[in-house]
Amino acid sequence: MLVVFCLPAEAQQQAKMPRIGYVSGTGSTFNPGPYVEALRQGLRDLGYTEGKDFVIEFRGAEGKLEPIPSIVGELIQLKVDVLVLPTISALRAAKQSTNTIPVVMVTQGDPVALGLIDSLAHPGGNFTGITSLQRDLGGKRLELLKETVPKISTIGILLGADEEVAPIGFKDYEAAARALKLQIHSLGVRSSNPDLEGAFREAVKERVNAIVTMTSNSLFRNSKKIAELAIKNRLPTMFEGGTWVESGGLMSYSANDLELYRRAAMYVDKILKGVKPADLPVEQPTKFELVVNLKTAKQIGLTIPPNVLARADRVIK
Repeated sequence: MLVVFCLPAEAQQQAKMPRIGYVSGTGSTFNPGPYVEALRQGLRDLGYTEGKDFVIEFRGAEGKLEPIPSIVGELIQLKVDVLVLPTISALRAAKQSTNTIPVVMVTQGDPVALGLIDSLAHPGGNFTGITSLQRDLGGKRLELLKETVPKISTIGILLGADEEVAPIGFKDYEAAARALKLQIHSLGVRSSNPDLEGAFREAVKERVNAIVTMTSNSLFRNSKKIAELAIKNRLPTMFEGGTWVESGGLMSYSANDLELYRRAAMYVDKILKGVKPADLPVEQPTKFELVVNLKTAKQIGLTIPPNVLARADRVIK
């Protein structure tokens, strides 16, 4: 009789373990990527033990846009306790599919303008989380790039042509470029089988002096290849996150992208403890970091000016 009663009790305890659904636009089963690990670290820092206090139901779209709605739908069908979603397509799918499962977003877009929440202070509904202010930093990135390479005149913007935020982001860079008297050229690639070699051939043809890469699912999966092509063509690069620079990019200016996911764990923690997403204001970063890769600078024959290097928060050698 003891065995009969103990096993159901264990099963019941296991069933109560919170499940966190995580959809990565770039990761795969074999390579989840750094962001889900940052979320795990954030939960560990809060005293959680994976497998005992929570499990992550991880799903990766491998840089493709098409499967994301069905992946989100699968996690909703599993009735996870909370969804952590970093891509706009996943957030859109969740918005259309559930108004009960809490959603913690880590988004580069404006969640109010995208219609995901009512306001940052009072999100309403089942969405909350963090917006990275990526689109507000375009001007500063171009300023830093021009300060680093004073002779540049034309900048190529490498972007995912079929990503929802691409037209908005390009317009922001376009406006900033005009203010700095710089020419700007769109280098768009599709999310499925992005033709990066073709984009760099076009950059050379258009006499582009530097490349700014807008973060997207497909491009992030190809961050090392982008860095290699830029080095091969001796083109300075600016990115929207430090992780890109660790992959060989020249420089970035943004919030600390890994820290955003560690902070997302705080939202998950509060939701699992019973706080409603509608009562959790959406957070914006207050600190931004300049990351510089001196090894890459040397490979393209560029000397980083001392005044730029002195302001770098991280230097990769």
